[in-house]
Parts: sequence; structure tokens; C-alpha cells
Amino acid sequence: MLDQIRGLHHVTLMASDARRNNAFFTGALGLRRVKQTVNFDAPDVYHLYYADEVGTPGSVMTYFPFPNIGKGRPGVGEVGTTVYAVPRGSLGFWEGRLGDAGVAELARQERFGEQRLTFAGPDGEGLALVEVDGDTRAPWTHGGVPEDVGIHGFHSVSMRLRDGGATEELLGFMGYREVGRSGNLRRLALEHGNGADTVDIEVMPGAAFANLGGGSVHHVAFAVENREKQLEVRKALLDTGYQVTPVIDRDYFWAIYFRTPGGVLFEVATNEPGFDRDEDRAHLGDALKLPTQHEHLRSYLEQHLQPLED
Repeated sequence: MLDQIRGLHHVTLMASDARRNNAFFTGALGLRRVKQTVNFDAPDVYHLYYADEVGTPGSVMTYFPFPNIGKGRPGVGEVGTTVYAVPRGSLGFWEGRLGDAGVAELARQERFGEQRLTFAGPDGEGLALVEVDGDTRAPWTHGGVPEDVGIHGFHSVSMRLRDGGATEELLGFMGYREVGRSGNLRRLALEHGNGADTVDIEVMPGAAFANLGGGSVHHVAFAVENREKQLEVRKALLDTGYQVTPVIDRDYFWAIYFRTPGGVLFEVATNEPGFDRDEDRAHLGDALKLPTQHEHLRSYLEQHLQPLED
């Protein structure tokens, strides 16, 4: 069993409109945009990152806003819901704030004894807030949300699968253990994670497979401390029979990718070097940052990328 995984690192989704996406996460949710850069493989498309003050692993939601992308079709083989942790007693505040902002599909729910508020993002993506006690991660306090109700970071992701057995086995190999069952739901968690250390599996045997589009999760990333730990994980996965990519430099972390038995794309990302490697912490996300290989496109991109704000 691996002991290098520290919980979630980031979750990456597809979006249809960069400006609307930015307004939702920095406005309605009050998160900080810690980076505006571009997709390595499609540099005319943003890659936007929203998180806490410094982009702490376990708090980072990222988006590829492809203009006019078709809407994703929900189904199995994907992450269906990304869940944030908020302080106990704060859901009333969030219900009012999100309702005033016109957020769709607001609903109260209880899962494994925890109170949740589920809702849809700007492209229909499944999101939720869950009340937790004792989360010491500091929320971003300059986004219009008071500190005592602010978002601490991720709580969990929930995956929809036709058969959860092989994925549960994989997560067990990654250091997760089952901590709860309820109907078709299985909950797995790390004992000493980074706070974003829970994965729920929803087993849906007869459901159709998801179709990637706006509002879909592209991949979910798990955190390791450094490149040395990442290489240990990569070797262990290869030895177990998984097809794993070489290490890829993503400027703010190093990444490896592999497809899970249930169809979900997993990434293992390093906590280093972080989002302040090319920007002062006071100005994270203010300027367009480009990968070195795309710097020659700056003048074109600055003219053609959709402005994120007035």
C-alpha cells in the first residue's frame, strides 16, 4: 500500500465561458483566482485556477473554458460532484448567498451524518458544500465571504461508476480505507490527509457512460509532497500494471496521469513548486502567465482571449 498520497490536489473541469466561470468562483463562492494561464495543448484556451490565498493543494479548482463547448452529459465513469468544506452552521448563509446569486438546483442533503448543500455550477457541474468541525485550513477572506463561513478547501469528490470494486481496490492501494457505506454509496478516506482526503463512490450499474463537455470533470488530481514521492508512486503503479504517463512539467506542479478501471482520469501532482513561482503572492492571478513554449503568442492571446473582468 502506498503512503505518499496526501489527499486531493486539484480538480479540473471544462467550461463554456471564461468570464461567467470567473465571476461564479470569485464572486458567488468568494474564492481567489490564483492563476490565469492557458491550456498547454490548446493555448488559445484559458486555464483558470481558483483556490485559497496561495493555491494550497486540496483547495484548487481549475477550468478549461472552451468557448461554446457543448454541454456534457452526466453518467458513469466520471467525477459527478466536487465538495467543499465549510464551518458547521454556515449552510444557512450559503443558501441565502447562492440563492440571491441565482444559483441553480440548490438543495439540502445529509450524507454519512454530514449536512450538505448541493447546487449546480455555471455549466451545470455538480458542486456541494458540507459542514465540518475542526478544519484548520484558512479560507480566503478577501472575496466577500466572512472568515467564519468561508470555504476551507475541498472536502471530497464523488465518483459515479458502474462497478466500484476495482476502483475501490485502487484507492485502497493508494492508502484510502473504507469508512462508511450507505445504500449504493461507499466512502473512502485517508487517515492522515490534507483535509481534502475523502472520496465517495456511487455505484450505478445500469447508467450510461458520461459524455465529456461543459460542466464535466476532466480529471481529478491527488497530492504528493515532491517529485521523489511522485516517482515512487509512478513506479508502484507501473509495477501493478497501470499505464502511467511520464512526468510532465505543468509549471506549478509536476504531473503524471493514468486511467482508472472505472474510467475516471487520475493525476498525481506534486505540492511543489507552487503558484507563487512566477508571481508575488499579493498578486496571484492578476496577470496572464504563459508557458515558456507559448510566450511567443502573447500579443495574439492578449487580444483574442476573452477578458475575465470589466
